[in-house]
Amino acid sequence: FLAKENFAMLTVDGDEASAVRTNTPIQITTGGTYHFGGKFFYSLPMQTDGLCSRSFQGCMQLIQVDDQLADLTAVEQGRLGAFENVSLDMCAIIDRCMPNHCEHGGRCTQTWNSFSCSCDGTGYTGATCHTSVYEQSCEAYKHVGRSSDLYWIDPDGSGPLGPFKVICNMTEDKVWTTVVNNLPAQTSVTGSSRERRTVLQLNYSATMEQISAITSSAEHCEQHVAYNCRMSRLLNTPDGTPYTWWVGRGNEKHFYWGGSAPGIQKCSCGIERNCTDPKYHCNCDADQKQWQEDSGLLVYKDHLPVSQVAVGDTNRPGSEAKLTVGPLRCQGDRSYWNAASFNTPSSYLHFSTFQGETSADISFYFKTSAPYGVFLENLGNTDFIRLELKSPTVVSFSFDVGNGPVELNVHSPTPLNDDQWHRVSAERNVKEAILQLDQQYKEVRPAPAQGHTRLELYSQLYVGAAGGQRGFLGCIRSLKMNGVTLDLEERAKVTPGVKPGCSGHCTSFGMYCRNGGKCVEKYNGYSCDCSATAYDGPFCTKDVGGFFEAGTLIRYNLVSDVVAAASSVEGKSVGTSLPMETNLTREDVAFSFSTSSTPSILFYISSKTQDYMAVVLRQNGTLQLRYNLGGLREPFTIDLDQRNLANGQPHSVNITRIERDIYVQLDHYPSVSYTLPEASDTQFNLVKTLFLGKVFETGQIDPVLIEKYNTPGFVGCLSRVQFNSIAPLKAALSTRASAPVSHQGKLVESNCGASPLTIPPMSAATDPWNQKDPDFPFNEERVIPDGVNRNSAIIGGIIAVVIFTILCTLVFLIRYMFRHKGTYHTNEAKGGESSESADTAIIGTDPNFTETIDESKKEWFI
Repeated sequence: FLAKENFAMLTVDGDEASAVRTNTPIQITTGGTYHFGGKFFYSLPMQTDGLCSRSFQGCMQLIQVDDQLADLTAVEQGRLGAFENVSLDMCAIIDRCMPNHCEHGGRCTQTWNSFSCSCDGTGYTGATCHTSVYEQSCEAYKHVGRSSDLYWIDPDGSGPLGPFKVICNMTEDKVWTTVVNNLPAQTSVTGSSRERRTVLQLNYSATMEQISAITSSAEHCEQHVAYNCRMSRLLNTPDGTPYTWWVGRGNEKHFYWGGSAPGIQKCSCGIERNCTDPKYHCNCDADQKQWQEDSGLLVYKDHLPVSQVAVGDTNRPGSEAKLTVGPLRCQGDRSYWNAASFNTPSSYLHFSTFQGETSADISFYFKTSAPYGVFLENLGNTDFIRLELKSPTVVSFSFDVGNGPVELNVHSPTPLNDDQWHRVSAERNVKEAILQLDQQYKEVRPAPAQGHTRLELYSQLYVGAAGGQRGFLGCIRSLKMNGVTLDLEERAKVTPGVKPGCSGHCTSFGMYCRNGGKCVEKYNGYSCDCSATAYDGPFCTKDVGGFFEAGTLIRYNLVSDVVAAASSVEGKSVGTSLPMETNLTREDVAFSFSTSSTPSILFYISSKTQDYMAVVLRQNGTLQLRYNLGGLREPFTIDLDQRNLANGQPHSVNITRIERDIYVQLDHYPSVSYTLPEASDTQFNLVKTLFLGKVFETGQIDPVLIEKYNTPGFVGCLSRVQFNSIAPLKAALSTRASAPVSHQGKLVESNCGASPLTIPPMSAATDPWNQKDPDFPFNEERVIPDGVNRNSAIIGGIIAVVIFTILCTLVFLIRYMFRHKGTYHTNEAKGGESSESADTAIIGTDPNFTETIDESKKEWFI
């Protein structure tokens, strides 16, 4: 800064371009004292610290006043000026972002006292961007309730690998992870030879390191390859060197093809001995002019994925090849289910020293019935780290980095020794320490501003208490430390008192099996058995539905002919020897339907006697339940609802009969109970056949059903049909089922929306269809056949009239405007065109014209 009389200039970094000048007449007066960095205000009584609140924080050097360098040594010795809270002859600024403690590309910013990390767009979170926000695998996504989709995964969590996208297929019992490549199917290859091979490079949606993380933890991997050829040999040559090879994950050449194995220079047909020419081990090696194909799965996962394919025999006339390399597909996640069981208080596993000096994260699942136990610990001279179940409701995370022991405790509202899986995650970094339980309960402890930050350990890592005191009893699985999964199972195989794996997964995950599906224990997980339900899918939540055309029916034989014959001889129940009882005192029926056609039979059960049960859709769209169990002259009928249900919307029906009591629930409405008359039997005798859509039965059958409801049959969609433990529609659509089921007509599997409504139930006071309301009498004659509300019809009619009136007005106005378009009015007399002048035309044609022309007023042109 330079100031002279009537002139001042401010320059930054000696750059003349940055100079700010003023020639405005100014007067600058300085005293004998200069203040740098701040100023003391002793005259202000409200200033308690005597220092200006906006003082400079930072470093200054080469301070000059009037072209003289300030003597800071004299200031330090007290011979010149004064200072306070200033470090002279040194710069005390601490660069808190060097080294950068923000991980995974997090951006570091700092204040005078601390630093912070921005993790936006990194896929990580936390004070130092250490923890991944994504699950480790498709298997993990499945067990948090996700369905098949495209997901980001991070196999090593907080490790160096970044997250990447994969396709997760969860429709089967096992979860498939798919990584796609950029090679189009049937890629044509020409002009290649053994001397100059055509090399096709494959790029995947993930790096090779990321793919290796998937294949290493997967139970099985596969990749489909296909070589379509015409006069293009694939593997075998006279000297044994193949024309074509592929390169795998380790950049090694492989001379086997899909369907074969490493070290076997053959194709799939050579293994199965069904090649086109038996002299060769591949179809393409026969060198024929017709198109041939060699295809199969590569399943040796240590070689996968395929990164390159070198093709070497397409340079001859007429020679051509087409190459297909499918996506990499891997199944399962061994690290997610990697578990060990600790059977005694002295049981433990030991691993190498945990390396987590400045940042460390630990996560695992545990289940136990013991009230306490040490999960793991690692010791140093004074430093240590420990995770422990301190009591049935408290998990503790304690450590010491040289500043004294620190302990975090998380309290659970329910006991943790309930033999259910619980998840623990702990993290420590230079900013804070976090302990979290079941992803709900958390405690966070900030790190001290000053002090030690490095965790220095030297002993082995012990999983379980090494000393035997407060040892852990139970199971630990999926133990990850700084993104690395510890192989508990492999270490447990050689350790006394510890067993690999852990049973009892269904106690924690059985709740995911819905709709009556049974949880099945497996060594490394569980599965849901949906065979006895009307649902499918990994969690028994997928509706199985079918679309019925006119005349389509499903027939399910409930009793074999042999048993039915034996039953008819004795006339007694032989239910104890059958898969289901032939004489029933209870039926449980559930199904969903949607249709716009009436009338029809939805559900029908026949018998060897006159007993039957039927659910029919009447002509007006209402639903009726018919029971004929004997003892009554006419079947007992129940009109389930007075609404038109043939409105194309999905409706659900649940019916349960227990002897005389019948319980019916329709859609989301509350269940309604009915009672069979006292004269009616309570036993459904000798059940025979179950029909869906239409009845085609021999023997005695109610003529009313045939005449009114059986023609042309149900047209629409049925789904999740269940009768006791039988799912007839699912059995009819299944290609694997060996059930006694058949169908006539065209039956197409469909997800046509025949699933129950999810509208919350209404109270009886607000339910317009509540039959208990005396002010709302409904009868069959008053039901609107087409389901249209009359109030809506009236309002629609009024709107139509208004619109019609507006349109008529617009038509009239437009017609009037076009009729007078281009016309105008003048006072010119008619017949003027034949007159000598305008005056004579007016006089001669206008009878009302009485004006006399004065001769004296004539005008003359001179």
